[in-house]
Order: sequence, then C-alpha cells, then structure tokens
Amino acid sequence: MSSAGLMRYFDADDTAIKLDPKMVIGACLASGAGILILNIAFGMWP
Repeated sequence: MSSAGLMRYFDADDTAIKLDPKMVIGACLASGAGILILNIAFGMWP
C-alpha cells in the first residue's frame, strides 16, 4: 500500500518495457557499425 501518492519501485515496474542488456549492447554495436560502413561507402571516412 503506497502512501501520499508515492509508489514503491516494484509497483511502478509492472508496466516497464523489459529488455535484455545483451540486446541493447548488440543494437548499439550494430548501429555504430552501420554508421561506420555508410560513412566509408559515401566517402566521409578520413
């Protein structure tokens, strides 16, 4: 039971999007590699 409108962490976590940390790191690496490849392809790489 929360008081004064405050919610506990586990009460607020019910609607959160759950992502695996490995998926987040993989998406970051893939997008970084994609940007690097596009920069090389369009001649923007030094």
